[in-house]
Amino acid sequence: MSIGRILATKGSGVVTVRPDQTVREAIAELSRHNIGALIVVEADNRPVGVVSERDIVREAARNEGLFALPVSQIMTTDVTTGQPNDDLKSVASTMTEKRIRHLPVVDQGKLVGIISIGDIVKAERNEFQGAIETLETQISAGY
Repeated sequence: MSIGRILATKGSGVVTVRPDQTVREAIAELSRHNIGALIVVEADNRPVGVVSERDIVREAARNEGLFALPVSQIMTTDVTTGQPNDDLKSVASTMTEKRIRHLPVVDQGKLVGIISIGDIVKAERNEFQGAIETLETQISAGY
């Protein structure tokens, strides 16, 4: 299974923020969409960072004035990305090893979606459930 297959089911909508927007604006977007991370993009929809709830909490512990800061000052800039044809098991392994919960999906330099570790777990669960149902059907049919 590939990332593209998850996006085909989930959809390719991604909530984004620009680097010059404030942390307060980013928090409002996280809350409005009930999500844990935003992809930071330039005007051409090219991802340049990720800002997560963890990034915000870590900065809040150091700086009470973080609300007025631009997102670019607290975002993670070393962004690991995936491509639609990437194998799900490989991506799951990379996300686990790097402790990444959200993976922007890029095609030809443009943001085309995002998957979370939860999306991967759900896809794998559904795949296993399908295999179980097939085996149960075969057993019931006497194969």
